[in-house]
Amino acid sequence: MTHTYRVPGAVLTEREHVVPLDHADPSGPTLTVFTREVADPGGLERPYLLFLQGGPGFEATRPTSPPSGWMKRALQDYRVLLLDQRGTGRSTPVGSHLPGAAPREQAAYLTHFRADSIVRDAERIRTELGSGPWSVLGQSFGGFTSMTYLSIAPEGLREAFITGGLSPIGRSADDVYGATWLRTLAKNRAYFARYPEDRARARELFRRLAGEDIRLPSGDRLTPGRLRQLGLWLGDDHGFEHLHHVLELPFGSNAFVHDVENGVRFHRNPMYATLHESSYADGVATRWSAERLLPDEIEAEGCFTAEHVFRWMWDDFGALRPQKEAAMLLAEYPWPKLYDADRLARNEVPVAATIYVNDLYVERAFAEETARQIRGLRSWITNEYEHSALRSDGERVLDRLIDLVRGRAYTTVA
Repeated sequence: MTHTYRVPGAVLTEREHVVPLDHADPSGPTLTVFTREVADPGGLERPYLLFLQGGPGFEATRPTSPPSGWMKRALQDYRVLLLDQRGTGRSTPVGSHLPGAAPREQAAYLTHFRADSIVRDAERIRTELGSGPWSVLGQSFGGFTSMTYLSIAPEGLREAFITGGLSPIGRSADDVYGATWLRTLAKNRAYFARYPEDRARARELFRRLAGEDIRLPSGDRLTPGRLRQLGLWLGDDHGFEHLHHVLELPFGSNAFVHDVENGVRFHRNPMYATLHESSYADGVATRWSAERLLPDEIEAEGCFTAEHVFRWMWDDFGALRPQKEAAMLLAEYPWPKLYDADRLARNEVPVAATIYVNDLYVERAFAEETARQIRGLRSWITNEYEHSALRSDGERVLDRLIDLVRGRAYTTVA
């Protein structure tokens, strides 16, 4: 099914594609995957740039009219293809309730929603659209998925642009979360240095929530753990201010509870929580890595957590409870490898990537290690931005990556 719309500054073409749930069993159950093509009215025949969204478990960016940010720059050279990764957005959704009567069936279903399946969806769609090798732009988890693309189907790629998305190759989840906890503590200390009165305010909020029954708009109880998760914002370009402006609100007020609930979106996209640690499972089981490595300083210093998941979430979030048993099984699941280190070492696809010095979610040292493992990758190492740079200054970021791939700029540290 295809629909085309003309809006100021763009032609939008929306399509639904049918793909196998399990690409190893093409005659089995199927899913629908939604794509939206965005083209400049004068560029309807330009080559495709496939956009892979961060996550896991989030749909693609919705375009503005006229297009802005990174998409405005992209449309000078490409048609942009926005992919709602399987399970998200207008694709066959993964909600709170999963197919299958038994937890093992539900867990088995979710094993088909990682990067390897997303790449195979993309290759099937590329063939369906009659495209030759196309370009890919991967943000965060979308960058991880781009690395999987380079590992299992590099013949489908003309070039790859990766923003804040160079994942460790062959490392354990414990390596990843051990590093991110150190970064999280550093971000907390930087936040409280900017807003010193907020340390006492945060401690008082955690104390009160431990003893008072404050309800969120969903009906869930607001627990200290859920409030700590607002630390997700500490990795955003404007995140310190977002956090401060929630903490300053009157305790228990409508504004306070609405803003706290909207600040952490695990309830909107349950797959984000259930599959989160699997994003770092390059041939290993994760076994609740972030929870096992939680530093004592987080609670002792009245700190916030970041992009970490904990077993208690499947009790505290009503939207996650139906997936609790499946999540417990997936934490013990020996995930297959995501990356082919040998193939990446022999890579022939031009690749450019941003590495953010102070990235809360993707450890700089590991990203630089990965950059050295992908043959020919050109990196832009910068302290100008946080992890959200593609959203906050995407036109400049994408322009720089295009210049790197085309040889108009060189690997730099800024």
